Amino acid sequence: MSQTKREQVSSHLRYLRQELREMHLGIKEDGLFPEPSELRGIMAQLEALHELVEGNTKLQSNSEAA
Repeated sequence: MSQTKREQVSSHLRYLRQELREMHLGIKEDGLFPEPSELRGIMAQLEALHELVEGNTKLQSNSEAA
């Protein structure tokens, strides 16, 4: 994985971890569940991260096949 892709993945993971920590604390301390829009945002970020990783994997597979 190239350094730029690695940095993008790390950045996405840091963001997601922070958001999930905040949600977890809200549930644990206050018993408040996150808004549906917050959950949709996290899901969209996970999808973006998945596409970033999968896109890179597909490129490596195609170059190995050639």
